[in-house]
Amino acid sequence: MKRQEEESLAAEWKRDEYRISCDREQLDLPLIHEYLSRRSYWAQGRSLEQLQRSIDNSLNFGVFADHEQLGFARVVTDYATFAWLADVFILESYRGRGLSKWLLEVIVSHPQLQGLRRWLLATRDAHDLYRRFGFKELEDPARWMERFEPVVRTAPSE
Repeated sequence: MKRQEEESLAAEWKRDEYRISCDREQLDLPLIHEYLSRRSYWAQGRSLEQLQRSIDNSLNFGVFADHEQLGFARVVTDYATFAWLADVFILESYRGRGLSKWLLEVIVSHPQLQGLRRWLLATRDAHDLYRRFGFKELEDPARWMERFEPVVRTAPSE
């Protein structure tokens, strides 16, 4: 692994009794899986294996109070031109404390994510939060296309 990537994975920020860490080893996979697959509107039914692969291939941000995880986000990126912000959440009991704003502040200011030409995300209900960090509706939506699989298919048996 490149030194740059190792430094990204070890990054940590502290504010009051909270901290944000990019260390995958600290992530509470059962908590993240339960939230995403059962409580989020965007990842209903996501399998634990899919979650693990997504974490393995992303720059991850866990939000913690002591060793208890209370939030998460990940960035899918090439570290050069593009980033996609995904799976952002703060547990309900910790909302209203400015943690989502702090999480976004940490993410967009992360040293390895500077100089990117384009960031994308999808949200149904947090537009005002993301606008504070420079996100806006697509400049030219007609240029964008998607391939959406509402039911994820597995590879056929061999």
